[in-house]
Amino acid sequence: MVDGVTTVPLPRGPGAGGALRLSDIAGQASVSEATVSRVLNGKPGVADTTRQRVLAALDILGYERPVRLRQRSAGLIGLVTPELTNPIFPAFAQSVEQVLAGHGYTPVLCTQLPGGATEDELVEQLVERGVGGIVFLSGLHADTSADPARYAALSERGVPFVLINGYNERISAPFVSPDDTAAVRMAVSHLAELGHRRVGLAIGPQRYVPSRRKRDGFVEAAVAVLGLDRADAELLVCSTLFSVEGGQVAAGALLDRGCTGIVCGSDLMALGVVRAARDRGLDVPRDVSVVGFDDSQLIAFTDPPLTTVRQPVQAMAAAAVGALLEEIGGSPVQRTEYVFQPELVVRGSTAALRNA
Repeated sequence: MVDGVTTVPLPRGPGAGGALRLSDIAGQASVSEATVSRVLNGKPGVADTTRQRVLAALDILGYERPVRLRQRSAGLIGLVTPELTNPIFPAFAQSVEQVLAGHGYTPVLCTQLPGGATEDELVEQLVERGVGGIVFLSGLHADTSADPARYAALSERGVPFVLINGYNERISAPFVSPDDTAAVRMAVSHLAELGHRRVGLAIGPQRYVPSRRKRDGFVEAAVAVLGLDRADAELLVCSTLFSVEGGQVAAGALLDRGCTGIVCGSDLMALGVVRAARDRGLDVPRDVSVVGFDDSQLIAFTDPPLTTVRQPVQAMAAAAVGALLEEIGGSPVQRTEYVFQPELVVRGSTAALRNA
């Protein structure tokens, strides 16, 4: 094949039609046809990022990659996640896996399920398979009641790892986190600008680091932004579970305390708050404004579209993988927490307080 040829004899994937044109791949990848040709022929002179876009375009269009373009794996990397019913966890897993694949590594996804394998058991399985390192997402490192010695033991076995969400000063490793304090302050400030003065926080169990940080940030914001005293602000915090049902329970308590605005520790909790408000005959946002946290992919399509604080998932995933690969390559990175700034995304679940 040479530059300028209009069709490519690639094997058909499950969704492929006839012969694939270079123009189809080029359009999907936003590159020139000449660039596509160079990639498909394995020629030099194409940036790695561009090459990945072309290969991704092949995948999206439903065609198998030519055998000569199939890379040997650089090794296995474990990814330990909580359950996948909360859409933020699959979003993180996909981003981490994409970054790993871009570096030639094969991810091994391990999901903790109620009644299934524990984190320690999953780690043991990964180590037995010879993984080069492990990414932990919202694992036991984020639980202040858990023994951090398990991570020291993993280090002693020579397995590099990095931890996402849930800084623990007793663990010597790179951490990647969103700024939970800034996230809650953004949400409280947004509601205050809309005229809300009675704002509550629906959050998960206090043994988790993100919950504690959001709680502390909320109390500080309630004092500084809403003018409440600390004791009153603390009464407007309700800890339940990071789930729709948890949000529903928290909303009942906070609405009873006169809250017209509710900030939530997750988008799922926010959906539970919306459900609880409607069960009481209240309208969101006309009667109650609701702010979530995470901004996973489908949240913009809820009813109403949810105002939320977006975790910078892609940036955090790239930083976590980058730190891990440095460790694997023998260049240890600083044992500290790398904090990423979240972003307030305003949609339809918040509005000005009536008669404010």
